[in-house]
Amino acid sequence: MSHEITSEQLDQFNQNLHEQPTSSVLERAVTKNGILASSYDWHAVSDSDPVFSIDLDTGDVANQKQSGRCWMFAALNTMRHDMAQKFGLKKFELSQSYTFFWDKFEKANYFYENVLKTAQQPTSSREVAWLMETPQQDGGQWDMLCALIEKYGVVPQSAMPETYNSSKSNEINTTLNRKLRQDAVVLRQLVADNASEQEINDTRTNMLNTIYRMLTYSFGQPPVKFDFEYRDEQKTYHREANLTPQSFFKKYIGWNLDDYVSIINAPTTDKPYNQTYTIDMLGNVVGGRAVKHLNVTMADFKQLAIEQLKAGESVWFGCDVGQSSDRQKGIMDLNIYNEAALFDTPFSMNKAQRLDYGDSMMTHAMVLTGVDLVDGQPTKWKVENSWGPKVGTKGYFVMSDAWMNEFCYQIVVKKQFLSPELQAAQSQEPVLLKPWDPMGALA
Repeated sequence: MSHEITSEQLDQFNQNLHEQPTSSVLERAVTKNGILASSYDWHAVSDSDPVFSIDLDTGDVANQKQSGRCWMFAALNTMRHDMAQKFGLKKFELSQSYTFFWDKFEKANYFYENVLKTAQQPTSSREVAWLMETPQQDGGQWDMLCALIEKYGVVPQSAMPETYNSSKSNEINTTLNRKLRQDAVVLRQLVADNASEQEINDTRTNMLNTIYRMLTYSFGQPPVKFDFEYRDEQKTYHREANLTPQSFFKKYIGWNLDDYVSIINAPTTDKPYNQTYTIDMLGNVVGGRAVKHLNVTMADFKQLAIEQLKAGESVWFGCDVGQSSDRQKGIMDLNIYNEAALFDTPFSMNKAQRLDYGDSMMTHAMVLTGVDLVDGQPTKWKVENSWGPKVGTKGYFVMSDAWMNEFCYQIVVKKQFLSPELQAAQSQEPVLLKPWDPMGALA
């Protein structure tokens, strides 16, 4: 049964509007200033004083500029923090352009893999439509960066600096996705024509050769060997020649990436706690490390982050940064905007409902570098962003603990901080989720 909007209803709506004593005032305010400015609550600012009982010194904030590499910046920043302490390197960055190059190259191959896996399905199938919507993009997850490092290592920014396309990625993404969709047409036709496996593989290799050339023109050719020079905090000069990306990672970072695991908080009925999950067709390196999440309660989630911060190590995390967030002041607080009072209507979905109904998902990755504990309980968190020093407090944000409850979805911590029960849960084989599951969202 359909319900057309009637003229009688419109008359009633107008009458109801004019019966609101502040309707004309609010109309003027919102049309002039917008929803967020009109609903801004300055009281939330006073609760976001950037002082923390645990506060790691992590140096200057980096800037991802006009690219979606936050997950990459956040992960490399956690490694940079460790390097700074070990080698006295305060003003130093690892090359985000280097990992960006290899991520896009590997994502192209991963896309081809999934095109061939779904080649028997019609283009109208949900899986094929999902693949073709965005063949590749800038975003990613922690395990995807681990897969890149395990295969290609890392380099200092001096060995592969930023380029126009790494800092402003829209053009390369548009061009690359157009090419990948065209390649999908060819690969699917080869399968339809019963082409031999050799013919398909040869075609795929030629496609990858073209992708490599496109990326080299856009980002420069990744270094195979390089020299590393720096002065430490004591002004002592250091130089090491003929490093490879793998040897640089081993000597200057030296992490066992298997020690770090992804922890999520997804309180939806389809994801029981203390169970691991992976997502179909989510990844970048074919044959590389798979995405794997352990779902835990929010209490466990926060306690794990606190334990790692207490140990002096920053924490990679993923959240929905656009929710209740003042980008300029660097404040993430549930009370920063009061749209409910402005429009006189509740906005009352809980975290599970927001995930199930598409109102929220992980959109951005940053780094926890501090927390304010009062009587042992967190009240606010210090966040290192990757939007440069002109926002927040020299690039650092303040996140209320209540905001973390609602809009934080993922952290990465060392296994050693997990209880024996959680370690046992993390070792389980993961449940396979659909490609479009919100826990597969890319930061």
